[in-house]
Amino acid sequence: MALPHLRLGVNIDHVATIRNARGGAHPDPARAAAIAAQSGADGITIHLREDRRHIRDSDLEAVRNSSKLPINLEMAATDEMLEIALNFRPDATCLVPEKREERTTEGGLDVARLHNSVSPFVRQLSDAGSRVSLFIEPDIVQVAVAEAIGAPVVELHTGKYVELVFSGNETGADEELTRLRRAAEEGVKRGLEVHAGHGLTFDTVKPVAAIPELIELNIGHFLMGEAIFVGLETAIRQMRELMDEARK
Repeated sequence: MALPHLRLGVNIDHVATIRNARGGAHPDPARAAAIAAQSGADGITIHLREDRRHIRDSDLEAVRNSSKLPINLEMAATDEMLEIALNFRPDATCLVPEKREERTTEGGLDVARLHNSVSPFVRQLSDAGSRVSLFIEPDIVQVAVAEAIGAPVVELHTGKYVELVFSGNETGADEELTRLRRAAEEGVKRGLEVHAGHGLTFDTVKPVAAIPELIELNIGHFLMGEAIFVGLETAIRQMRELMDEARK
């Protein structure tokens, strides 16, 4: 029996990264969002960082208007980002850890340690009508704390799994995949919606997509990189096909 449809959220941040490297308006992330909508994406993910290294404030409404897909705004738990999110009112928000010196998000948000500071953000964003998720490591303690502070969704960090696969560490990759499965199971037991993402590629997506408890995958950097060679529509459609095959 086939598993339920697995949503694909396409992160378009790195279209903006290329734009910002040269300045000006090209390539336009809003155009990427429109192409994603036509190519099988179920939602658009954007990460507005403190340093505005890719997505800019002006991109928010442009992206929303270009695709009509649900917008998932990744953000740090800061007062500045909270104010922006409350004004923008995205369909979903995902609280992530953020360090200025990092190249990309490095690991999950430690909600077990930061629960007192994260909890007010979950409450205020939820009260504003946004579906709040917490980007966490695949750890049952982190899942339990996410539930305790009222987050309806968790997104499990798949970056370590991908790194282990590409390093040739089959044992480590299998162990990390088991952690992902157990965390997903724990999330569902606690009544949470479970997503996953970070670093997923054509070669690594299927074992993750086959985890039955998952509802959504968020994938960005690989798709934007692959689009340089085959085009964005082709890259997204191929990822969509692999995800669908994994659910059969």
